[in-house]
Amino acid sequence: MSRTYIKSHPWITFSLDLTCRTQTLWMLLGEAKSKCEHLANVILAPDAAKQLHEIYLAKGVLATTAIEGNTLTEEEVLKQIEGKLRLPPSREYLGQETENIISACNFILQDIKGGNPPALNIETVKNFNHRVLDKLKLDEGIIPGEIRKGSVGVGRYRAAPSEDCEYLLERLCAWLSGSTFSVPDGKPQLDLVFAIIKAILAHLYLAWIHPFGDGNGRTARLVELLILVSSGVPSSAAHLLSNHYNQTRSEYYRQLDTSSKSGGDVIPFLTYALQGFVDGLRSQIDFIHKQQWQIAWENYVHEQLEGHSSVVNARRYNLVIAISSYDQLVPVQKLLEERPRVANAYATRTSKTLTRDLNALVDKGLVEQVANKYRAKKEVMLAFRPVVAKPNRPR
Repeated sequence: MSRTYIKSHPWITFSLDLTCRTQTLWMLLGEAKSKCEHLANVILAPDAAKQLHEIYLAKGVLATTAIEGNTLTEEEVLKQIEGKLRLPPSREYLGQETENIISACNFILQDIKGGNPPALNIETVKNFNHRVLDKLKLDEGIIPGEIRKGSVGVGRYRAAPSEDCEYLLERLCAWLSGSTFSVPDGKPQLDLVFAIIKAILAHLYLAWIHPFGDGNGRTARLVELLILVSSGVPSSAAHLLSNHYNQTRSEYYRQLDTSSKSGGDVIPFLTYALQGFVDGLRSQIDFIHKQQWQIAWENYVHEQLEGHSSVVNARRYNLVIAISSYDQLVPVQKLLEERPRVANAYATRTSKTLTRDLNALVDKGLVEQVANKYRAKKEVMLAFRPVVAKPNRPR
């Protein structure tokens, strides 16, 4: 049976060669693997864990829809995740688009938590497309979850012939589930590496094929999410690729265009996607370091204040923690106005008590005073890090 796509889209080959020009690629893959494993084993305070999950879910959902033209803000999507978003009728369709992605992401995560991840087959991909288009007003002839009947394009790019889309989608799912992405015997440490490659190429091939009348990009990003989280990538990190594509939108489209015009060389797109993924992982690690620093700081403050009565201890502890919540010097009056615990602690006491407590904290080296403003000396915690030499670089 003849296949039109062979002539029109010869770059759709379902092949992968990682034997050349891949030094940077493998370095990025190694870093991505290491950071994903680190994230997966970090235990955060409940509020911090919730914040990390919701922030990056919001970023991923927003990115998935924003690249298609949705104009909701990250703050609005966060409110939607919390069930607090209210939109006027003229913008309700934007909320429906993001709600569809939130629902689909939760569907994937719930199945994976239950030990029953969706199989990577053509029915799953069709189901994802149905979910992202559910309850939306679509152009005539577009049915959610059904392979398109006509020709479509994105800018100057013309998608694969419609008569081949069903076949190509089946080939793609079989390829992704086949030996190309099977980890060699005795090398389980490569599981995550192959999964990341597979997720990115699943996205790229779905963009090339464009099997549906609408929602192809959103569907591709859900497939990418499925592959990542079912392979051990933490859920917060699994949204990073979508965020990267959106933040570098012009480069994303340029890489898609270049990948097809090159005859199907996927290495540049893989490298571009991986660099963004690693950059995002570094940001998440930085977020976690700050949370851990705060916990260590709070414990240190508690230790330094031992020896006082419980009332004085608690009062001064809350005062330090309140000051440390600011990134800049803070006047005492602002603390009393914005921090209820501080205000309540000193409401029935004279100003001398507050001054005495602040002076005690300065003497302890926990707080620094500049004029009539204060800041927490959290940098004292840096002394407890391992000794690391700074490399000498030629000038």
